[in-house]
Amino acid sequence: MKHLFFTSLLSFAIISCNNQPQTKEETRSVQKGEYLVTVAGCNDCHSPKIMTEFGPAPDPNRLLSGHPADEKPAAYDTLSSKAWILFSLSGTSAHGPWGTSFAANITPDSTGIGGWSDNQFLNAMQNGYYHGIEGTRKLLPPMPWFTYAKMKKDDILSIFDYLKSIKPVKNIVPAAIAPGM
Repeated sequence: MKHLFFTSLLSFAIISCNNQPQTKEETRSVQKGEYLVTVAGCNDCHSPKIMTEFGPAPDPNRLLSGHPADEKPAAYDTLSSKAWILFSLSGTSAHGPWGTSFAANITPDSTGIGGWSDNQFLNAMQNGYYHGIEGTRKLLPPMPWFTYAKMKKDDILSIFDYLKSIKPVKNIVPAAIAPGM
């Protein structure tokens, strides 16, 4: 019985050590990332909206989860789409001369960036590679990756640290639609 007690106590101590609070540097990086995500307007496109008394606002239950899988693109005037960029009411999809693009799920869920490495995130933000994989297509408008490419590597990684710290949301974003489809 005594042996079982000490084994349980040792197991608790090991588990507790693995759940220690983040270091000050890690906490600072996550806070900086949250700040950068906020001022860069990432919620504008990557968070579905709900209607409030002040107009559309990011849905707190689906923050940064991308275009909702169950929201189909609306019909649009193809003539207008040649001269205009049309956004969905949720703000998570855009249609223009490139076709229709859908904001990605950037939560730490496996349907988002949950399995991404630092290098993949850097590759997406600095080089515009889809899923951060070299050799894939470039990220589509309106994603301003070329603007984020000018950020310091540490700032981009702070954004990634923050995104990895938020609530994962399961949401498989639809594939982009080519022009005329």
